[in-house]
Amino acid sequence: MAKQKAVVLIYGDWDESYNELPRWVLGVQVMMPGSIAVLRTSPVRVGGQLDESKAYFHRLFWTFPPCIEAFRHYKPLVSINGTHLYGKYGGTLLVAIAQDGNSNILPVAFALVEGITAYRAFCIHHVAANFALTFKGKDARRLLMNAAYAKIGVEFHYWFDILRSEDPAMCDWANRIEYSLWTQYCDEGRRFGHMTTNISECVNSFLKGVRNLPVCSLVKATYGRLAEHFVRKGREVQAQLGTGQQFSQHLVKCIEANLKTARCFTVTLYDRDNLEYTVVETTPTGSFSLGSYRVSLGSQTCDCGYFQELHFPCPHALACCAFSRVTWHSYVHPVYRLSNVFSVYQMGFRPPIPEGFWPPYDGLTVIPDPNKRRAREGHPRSTRIRTNMDEADPNRPKRCGLCRQPGHTRRNCPQVGGSQGGQS
Repeated sequence: MAKQKAVVLIYGDWDESYNELPRWVLGVQVMMPGSIAVLRTSPVRVGGQLDESKAYFHRLFWTFPPCIEAFRHYKPLVSINGTHLYGKYGGTLLVAIAQDGNSNILPVAFALVEGITAYRAFCIHHVAANFALTFKGKDARRLLMNAAYAKIGVEFHYWFDILRSEDPAMCDWANRIEYSLWTQYCDEGRRFGHMTTNISECVNSFLKGVRNLPVCSLVKATYGRLAEHFVRKGREVQAQLGTGQQFSQHLVKCIEANLKTARCFTVTLYDRDNLEYTVVETTPTGSFSLGSYRVSLGSQTCDCGYFQELHFPCPHALACCAFSRVTWHSYVHPVYRLSNVFSVYQMGFRPPIPEGFWPPYDGLTVIPDPNKRRAREGHPRSTRIRTNMDEADPNRPKRCGLCRQPGHTRRNCPQVGGSQGGQS
């Protein structure tokens, strides 16, 4: 294809690119000490005889010290995205993705493998999409989504019972999937509220244009793009710190919404030492009770499940903080503090070593497995097919892309002079 010929002219031959990987593995560990790169090969047999001079490429894993250090300050959650390669040879690029307290995503490790063989949890949007193929109607899909997002068992069974009243077959369909794989109330707070693959799919823009490159060029591109990403995000967080902000914009937005909800609550303190309360939700006039919840600030739990699932105060916990005149700041997970987010991007990358200075390699010649070669006719589709899961929120307010404050843009941000990079 013309496109592949153009890629060869710019980035080199696909087959030769595989043999460049062993030198890159050696070179990256000189360039960035602490980098981890593991290349696996499989034997080549010709006519039943082992070829001792060559080996097929099998798998490659790699990560860099800034990514390893950054993960110490991220949410303790990893989402793994698998995306197909579009070049001359097939395969799958796996990316381990983490998220900081301001909802920024960062690839922390990569692997080139033959395919995906395991899953840990399911994206509820995809579960609901498959559900809708069998059971038509937006109401049924909405009920399933509400059940999945429920943070406590009582709330889950409330929505599930409504779903059962609509059609028992809907519940039978959902019950075939283990609850811990798609419901929030069964995950014990491990997901930090992430019920979809949005974290993983956001990384597609990070990798745009590299999946159809020769394998060594693809690997090298991840280094350059990560270096650029660390500088850009570090500059943004530094600008936000310069405005005196303590917490991420994501957290502040959630707390502001929770504070508005908490205005109509009645709080009763039961244990002064352990800070245990009951909170009664009432109508704005205070005439009717809408429900009662037990809150423990000491153990950071609430009957609504929000506090322990998302790791910051729910509306009921905020009402208790106001009642006892204690700050809610101490009940927020450290991952949401801007100082912690800044630590993610504090370690920088080094400029890459030119290929001529890579260490020599005198091992087996690494070649691609001919069985992995793509079809010679036609070319793979490189544009993502959009679905109803890609719809954006038209009401989202516009903020500066640097300091995240409203009223101006990145171009005229007052913090632009004080934020020069990702390192302190």
